[in-house]
Amino acid sequence: MKKLLLVALVLSIFVSCKNETEALKTITVDYPKTNKIVVTDTIFGETVSDPYRWLEDDRSKETEAWVKSQNETTFGYLDNIPYREELKERLTKLWNYEKIGSPFKEGDYTYFYKNDGLQNQYVIYRYKTDADPSTAEVFLDPNTFKEDGTISLGGTSFSKDGKTLAYAISEGGSDWRKILVMNTETKEIVEDTLVDIKFSGMSWYKNEGFYYSSYDKPKGSELSAKTDQHKVYYHKLGTKQSEDQLVYGGTSEQKHRYIYANVTEDNQYLVITPRVSTSGNKLYIKNLSIPNAPLVEILGHTNSDSNIIENVGSKLYIMTNLDAPNQKIVTVDASNPSPENWVDFIPETDNVLSPSTGGGYFFANYMVDAVSKVFQYDYDGKLIREIELPGVGTVSGFSAKKEDKELYYSFTNYVTPGSIYKYDIENGTSELYKKPSIDFNPEDYQSKQVFYTSKDGTKIPMIITHKKGINLNGKNPAILYGYGGFNISLTPSFSIANAVWMEQGGIYAVPNLRGGGEYGKAWHDAGTKLQKQNVFDDFIAAAEYLISEKYTSSDYLAIRGGSNGGLLVGATMTQRPELMKVALPAVGVLDMLRYHTFTAGAGWAYDYGTAEDSKEMFNYLKGYSPVHNVKEGVEYPATMVTTGDHDDRVVPAHSFKFAAELQSKQTGNNPTLIRIETDAGHGAGTPVSKTIEQYADIFGFTLYNMGFEVLPTKIEEKIKG
Repeated sequence: MKKLLLVALVLSIFVSCKNETEALKTITVDYPKTNKIVVTDTIFGETVSDPYRWLEDDRSKETEAWVKSQNETTFGYLDNIPYREELKERLTKLWNYEKIGSPFKEGDYTYFYKNDGLQNQYVIYRYKTDADPSTAEVFLDPNTFKEDGTISLGGTSFSKDGKTLAYAISEGGSDWRKILVMNTETKEIVEDTLVDIKFSGMSWYKNEGFYYSSYDKPKGSELSAKTDQHKVYYHKLGTKQSEDQLVYGGTSEQKHRYIYANVTEDNQYLVITPRVSTSGNKLYIKNLSIPNAPLVEILGHTNSDSNIIENVGSKLYIMTNLDAPNQKIVTVDASNPSPENWVDFIPETDNVLSPSTGGGYFFANYMVDAVSKVFQYDYDGKLIREIELPGVGTVSGFSAKKEDKELYYSFTNYVTPGSIYKYDIENGTSELYKKPSIDFNPEDYQSKQVFYTSKDGTKIPMIITHKKGINLNGKNPAILYGYGGFNISLTPSFSIANAVWMEQGGIYAVPNLRGGGEYGKAWHDAGTKLQKQNVFDDFIAAAEYLISEKYTSSDYLAIRGGSNGGLLVGATMTQRPELMKVALPAVGVLDMLRYHTFTAGAGWAYDYGTAEDSKEMFNYLKGYSPVHNVKEGVEYPATMVTTGDHDDRVVPAHSFKFAAELQSKQTGNNPTLIRIETDAGHGAGTPVSKTIEQYADIFGFTLYNMGFEVLPTKIEEKIKG
């Protein structure tokens, strides 16, 4: 009886909270004036207006002034949310626990990443491999690069003997990198800094030098000008960058937007994978043990994603989705490596394969409805065992050097903070290595996978996570998060920010939309080009499921996504504005007629197509492009667009133009704001301090516009009191 009364009391307080929405303090928003300047394009005979194109100029004083005035408006609004600081304090408190990455060996040392709790950037520590781990010392601390943490580590690569480190840094979140070279014994920088490097790995040949990739410096704005001619260089230690050898790319007849180079672990082969877009690559090898050896073509087309993941002498092991949408591993001899000579090593299955190697074995990591299963194989293709995992969720890190006897992997899901396990490669046994000490009890929460039906009848999986015992009365605040593109899979993982959201009684739901990689290439392709609407339909159907099952209702639903997920939110809110109360598009691709004219955007054409391809493709893109589908007289949900002023992947002009359209045409009282982070890019390397502030603002904006005068946890405290 007491439990029934408690539920009734919770309901009455939630209802009274919502009924008081009219009495909720109205935060007046006086939007800055955004000038409209007549600019038109004629595409396949149709005139398209672009009145806010002037906002594409990220170097102009007018754009700078607009950004400043928009931020003043946005932060003026956010400053009036009564519990914004409470959210920030709770996020800060929960974030403040020690986080340690998996150890890895380089030369005589074992290295690992660690964050004491609230450090803006992770620090690299190390200890002598045969010494006690408690003797670990700071090796490289990116927090010393700049006081506010806005210069981050963008990648590391050790020479084969571990005595030299090449590491990349990103300034202000930019994709443009600098590479520094360090003597790992003395920790001294031993080379001139390499500059103007973008979308690059660093792969060592022995201890002599490394391969990297970059573009020519663009004319015009470094942050927005088009970059679509990638090149691979070899940097020999002791020489200047101007002397670096061009290895591949740079010719007009072979124009590739992304080219990556990798040296096999035994230093025998250079592997080059040129790409025209983000999906599909050519494949070449060069025998580095033979002077002036030619580049040998394995695949001369981009109809598959294929790469060499291992070799034993001239025997190559290739991971590929060529005629195998869910991926497989094949073997072939380097002397005659074309596809007609490939032999299946680990054949394709019904589940998507992501293989790795370590300790003389292959590890086949499969996604089964977005959840991990791992199998261990020897080099003859014999199944050794299925690895017993700690639970149902996502594992990563089954990788090590060939001579290693052990490896480390991480395990997580939506209610389990990432823990590290040590795995004995020969015996197949796992033991817990590091478990975080965090003020969060997974036993208080539950994750449930459901399958719902999309518009065309396709079954879509979705994982819904929340506190145990919530009442399915349609009044729970919910965030529906999605991506749906570029073959990227959303698998279960823990988030400190989402933990705070769920503490407030919030529901967090993640559907595995078409366009992603959860079910292989066919699933990806079903959400591309002229089938992109499938992705939006899947997302809309997920929202309708949450509402029909009483998890939430339109008054309590927020939709959220970033980058391609920002497009997802923009398209969904313009197509079905009544379906949600709050929309949170982050760093979104929102102008679908011009996305390909900025930075590396042309490389996204595999997923989107471009307005220049055909009249059909132009009409299709224009039909869902968020910037072009904001209409007069429509009440759009409360919207907070977020972006970074240094985002040179999805340039902030997308977000600027979308926000301007919304502010110009919005009907009703729902606010339409844009929050522009300074000295920040697409997301990677964002300092912890900025991340906490962003989430406090996002959650505060969301709950306030759902009608909450106080935090839901305060309601619980009243009940208990």
